[in-house]
Amino acid sequence: MNANKVQEQLNQIKKRIDASCRSANRNPDDITLLLATKTVSAETIKPALDAGETLLGENKAQELQEKYPLIEDNRAQWHFIGHLQTNKINNVLPYVTCIQSVDRLKLAQKLHNRLLKDNRTLDILVQVNTSYEESKFGAAPEHVLTLIEQLSEFSTLHIKGLMTIGKLSANSEETRESFRLLKSLQEQVKAQDYPGVDMGVLSMGMSGDLEAAIEEGATMIRVGTAIFGDREYPDSYYWNEQLSDTDD
Repeated sequence: MNANKVQEQLNQIKKRIDASCRSANRNPDDITLLLATKTVSAETIKPALDAGETLLGENKAQELQEKYPLIEDNRAQWHFIGHLQTNKINNVLPYVTCIQSVDRLKLAQKLHNRLLKDNRTLDILVQVNTSYEESKFGAAPEHVLTLIEQLSEFSTLHIKGLMTIGKLSANSEETRESFRLLKSLQEQVKAQDYPGVDMGVLSMGMSGDLEAAIEEGATMIRVGTAIFGDREYPDSYYWNEQLSDTDD
């Protein structure tokens, strides 16, 4: 996709965000746009950076490693948004400022141990399987409070909020229910007032359902295909439970 097309698609997304915010009586400035760049070439990403976008999200450790040096732009900030195998931690940490997919204690413990060695801290989001689908990663909603209480003990991990994929369904109400559940969990976590835990970020909504996500309280939406075009593989390929953690 050429630069002009990327700019055009970005403009369309901004219009959708603005319209959704008007509908929900929200301020568009409160919505952060993350560009989901899985399978998108560095050459295609660069026009988006030139247009003023800075937040990029990758799903796979190997792709992040390969792409990062090709985008030599100090404006770019990278989040990891895919399922992270514990044996890939060292392949991801050098490049990211946030991991949005922390969903289990073992992963958090290993991140903490690595970060201690590096004498650094890291922002994280807790991923929640709000649709209860076996094909999705994420903590079960009923375990979120306990998990966050445990994660809050790790001094190197700064919990900034929650993330969900939502139900990939033709039934928009089912998808909306996933978003409502994440918003409810956010409020429950806030009520617990865990030390050092911030619930300012709700990362939910993608190209096909960003309107519902914004209306239900999203503060960050992750958009890829609506900006960069269709991918070779369906979204389900990137969230498949069969791509399981070999070391967990």
